[in-house]
Amino acid sequence: MLRRLRQERGLSQEELAFESGLNRQFVSLLELGERSPSLGSLYKLARGLGLSGSELLAQLEIHERGESKSRRRR
Repeated sequence: MLRRLRQERGLSQEELAFESGLNRQFVSLLELGERSPSLGSLYKLARGLGLSGSELLAQLEIHERGESKSRRRR
């Protein structure tokens, strides 16, 4: 989901990291699902994506609902 939001805004990982005040490698690991962000990092990512924290969390919730529905269908 993070990769999709970043790409929709035409940002590279490096640009998102800079705008968020985070490390590019950390952004990469988040996109790969190898790290989980803290609440503080979520808010930094939201700012870097031009979203409010609540908007990013809402997007995440919608994404998670879709994922859980598709898992139940299998």
